Amino acid sequence: MGRFAMVALVALAVGLNDSCAVAEGEWETTRQSERTARLGLEWLAANQGRAGNWGSNDLGLVAVGGLAFLSAGHAPGRGRYGDNVRRALNYVISNARPSGLLNIASPRRDMYNHGLATFVLTQAYGMTQDKRAAKVLDRALKLIANAQCDDGGWDYEAVRQQRGHDLSLAVMQAKALRGAMDIGFEIEPRTIKMAIQSVRKCYKASGRGRGGSARPGDVPGQFTYDGNRATTAMAAAGVVCLQEFGKYDDPRIRHSMDAVIRDMGKRMRQEKGKVPFDAYTLYYVGQALYQVGGDRWRKHYPTLREALVRTQRKGGNAGEKGSWDAGSHVGGKAGRLFGTAVGVFVLSIPNRYLPILQQAYLDPRTHSRARPGGSGTTRTSTKP
Repeated sequence: MGRFAMVALVALAVGLNDSCAVAEGEWETTRQSERTARLGLEWLAANQGRAGNWGSNDLGLVAVGGLAFLSAGHAPGRGRYGDNVRRALNYVISNARPSGLLNIASPRRDMYNHGLATFVLTQAYGMTQDKRAAKVLDRALKLIANAQCDDGGWDYEAVRQQRGHDLSLAVMQAKALRGAMDIGFEIEPRTIKMAIQSVRKCYKASGRGRGGSARPGDVPGQFTYDGNRATTAMAAAGVVCLQEFGKYDDPRIRHSMDAVIRDMGKRMRQEKGKVPFDAYTLYYVGQALYQVGGDRWRKHYPTLREALVRTQRKGGNAGEKGSWDAGSHVGGKAGRLFGTAVGVFVLSIPNRYLPILQQAYLDPRTHSRARPGGSGTTRTSTKP
């Protein structure tokens, strides 16, 4: 069947009524945050076109619209918005190219749209076992491996080059690869190993290690766009990459999260309670906090949650009620799609409906199982 074919027994598939898909308490969700998420879903449903794509031909953005419904517990044929998520996923699947590429927009958006769409399809398959999604995923994953550059990264276009372009492309593929492993797809270990090397090269030290420590990465700093340009989005994205690739003890995670939290606090003070990040940054910061878990998740997630509750459009233009702006990167209706989908996704993380949010890690030291985002260990089960 090929190295990217489905494993015969998919033991990690989950159902919408799984017992672990429950928030830990009001520190994770509140009635207000649940209502805010529902209003966001209403906007997405009301503004989705008949084709299922919100007027956008960016398969990545359409897929993220579908992800919002999935993260809130809706799946094709299930839940109030079963038809909406079905149409979004159908648009993505029906526009997959014979090569496996999930992009019909500009070639410069190849690996952005491809990585995002592939990741969302892994989550949809994990919840539904849709055979059509499985076929598309098989080709999509082969393309990710074939387009991986010689240094382990990826370029904007789906073409293998000597060097990958930047971390923003690697993180898209990291989510797709990890999502695939969690639902039973076989991924070549070399693909993961090379990707990890590429991500680590994007870490930029800003200080010195304690006591002359020579341990790689054990120096204050953060993940950057390309090894130089530092942004909070990329600081969080690097954390997400290493967590998804199973390098949970890498000290770069701790240092980069320190940078994320410092910037988050600074921006919250400056913005006076507004959402401190654009949707693109928020997407990665929310996931990084959840993956690292423990005190960081418990202390800082409520800050993001309440900022989203406060800044959602609740009045004014009827066509905007329940939505958020993207803030940057994407404009117009596509930007409102992206901002709203990310807002709903971040508010829905505590539901743990998505397969990638449910995986538990069996700690070999204590033999205890801990859940991602909780107060204990936050590692997950698949190790490259």
